[in-house]
Amino acid sequence: MEWKHLTPLIPRKILFGNPDKTQAQISPNGTKIGYLAPLNGVLNVWVGPSDNLDAARPVTKDTYRGIRFFVWAFTNDHILYIQDKAGDENWRIYSTNLESGEIMDLTPLEGVQARIERTSHKFPDQILISINDRVPQLHDLHLLNIVTGETRLVQKNEGFAAFITDDDFKVRFARRMTPDGGNDLLKPTKDGWTIFTRIGMEDSLTTDAIGFDKTGKILYMMDSRGRNNAALVALDTETEEARLLASDQKADLSDAIFHPTEKNAQAAAFTYERKRWQILDPTIEEDFARIRTIADGDFRVVSRTLDDSAWILAFLMDDSPMRYYLYDRERKEALFLFTDRKALEGFSLAKMNPVVIRSRDGLDLVSYFTLPVGSDSDGDGRPDKPLPLVLVVHGGPWGRDDWGFNPFHQWLANRGYAVLSVNFRASFGFGKAFTNAGNMEWGAKMHDDLIDAVDWAINEKIADPERVGIFGGSYGGYATLVGMTFTPDVFACGVDIVGPSNLVTLLETIPPYWQPEVELFVKRVGDHRSEEGRALLVKRSPLNYVDRIRRPLLIGHGANDPRVKQAESDQIVKAMQQKGIPVTYVLYPDEGHGFARPENRLSFNAVAESFLSTCLGGRYEPIDEDFKGSSITVPVGAEYIPGLAKALSEKA
Repeated sequence: MEWKHLTPLIPRKILFGNPDKTQAQISPNGTKIGYLAPLNGVLNVWVGPSDNLDAARPVTKDTYRGIRFFVWAFTNDHILYIQDKAGDENWRIYSTNLESGEIMDLTPLEGVQARIERTSHKFPDQILISINDRVPQLHDLHLLNIVTGETRLVQKNEGFAAFITDDDFKVRFARRMTPDGGNDLLKPTKDGWTIFTRIGMEDSLTTDAIGFDKTGKILYMMDSRGRNNAALVALDTETEEARLLASDQKADLSDAIFHPTEKNAQAAAFTYERKRWQILDPTIEEDFARIRTIADGDFRVVSRTLDDSAWILAFLMDDSPMRYYLYDRERKEALFLFTDRKALEGFSLAKMNPVVIRSRDGLDLVSYFTLPVGSDSDGDGRPDKPLPLVLVVHGGPWGRDDWGFNPFHQWLANRGYAVLSVNFRASFGFGKAFTNAGNMEWGAKMHDDLIDAVDWAINEKIADPERVGIFGGSYGGYATLVGMTFTPDVFACGVDIVGPSNLVTLLETIPPYWQPEVELFVKRVGDHRSEEGRALLVKRSPLNYVDRIRRPLLIGHGANDPRVKQAESDQIVKAMQQKGIPVTYVLYPDEGHGFARPENRLSFNAVAESFLSTCLGGRYEPIDEDFKGSSITVPVGAEYIPGLAKALSEKA
């Protein structure tokens, strides 16, 4: 009997439905813990006593989209969260009064994006927010009273990309992008602004401000200037003297923790293949030693009390769900709180294997692959025979893939596929030279890296060369379209989610509030404003090579996507139809840049699973009740995917 018949199918709902509980955060005074959990099938904030989470109750009342981000206010009696409408990313800020139960819309403005910029223990009733209500391109800073809802303008934005503030809610610096794609940090003066420090284009993605020490004199920065890898640096704002606190030879700074009130740097993390902590403050050395014995995973300190007596820890594992603990610093004891998807504990999950793949021009590509449970009988990290492979490409592209539990890896491996994710050039975390190697290489060397990784998997007998699929969202969706058009013989099929098909129209339609940083795209993707730049963008746009597509393609998009407009999918689907090339197009009227509602995630992944099974031969869970509550529409190509037309008719 083959291994695939020995491992039960993990239901999609367990992997892609709502988590049981997630994002635990402790109140500043340590008396309460908040977390996200479903209420009538929709994610809401729940709060309970720190010593009795069984008594937790929901404190928000979202009924449709689900809350995905919240923070404690320093009053200890208010929860702050954000919500948009149908994925438009015009965020509103809400406050919940835990004592009265009142929920207040603090930014009741249509067509405006509000952001929480800073909370401070010095001003429990107030927060700094930014709003682009005056000019869509620019976010002004406002002081907001979370009890009364009153706001006061703090700083008018005169063309800046961002402001850097301190715990006194003072504007200390403003960041402005320069014409060459670099950044200037400017300091306010009586007469306006003066340049404090300059960050060249080569350092602009790997250098940024983090926060201030207790005196406000020292600015902590992630800084790659004068080195390849971004380090943790303390910059004296009066003398401009920089002091190196922590660095790594291979990786950029990926995390740092600071004392809640003293504001001294306590630890810094660097992530190459796995996350590694460097301890800077001896007072937490014993804590970290104890924490490392709790579980065999990469951990984060996700929340702390103001007196620093208690921490919330999150442990990321590769073959089990996220685990949350309440850590008592005095007793050095960790109380297990919950895993985010308890039902997964009843299934055999696959291990994720880090590997460094050498590109054709000598770059090291930190990658991760997952094999189906039972497919590697001798445990050598290679399957007993080559398997169908799904290449899962991360978005950004200025982001990265990490080690740890990945629902897409687990899902696809459970269905019988080898799964590979690659940190191609332009990815974050591996030094500025690696990030900058992706400049002007969309659809070129960045794609070569993906092909080199596929070739590696074939040469290692991991992948069957005739059954390789490509799957990704945002930039990963673009990479999918590039794979289907630029290298059509490599991939047997592709799944594109919210991917741009035309780089010219992509850059012409970026959200207005991205305009202050438009040079980021111009200098790293291509200049849509010049004839030469447009020629490059046209050359790198999959839309212009539609006639090369000869393998099945599935496209998914949200109608309200503010980043990659629906037109990016519409136009390539139309071009394929005009040439008689089959395509399946799934569209959600209540989604934006990705699928936030679990009903929509489940429906799309049900379609994708059937699609991949048809193309690559993996197992699949038949489409059953996956469309329940979903807004799924399929304007084109339902007939190409088994079970899709029937499921749509039954939904109707």
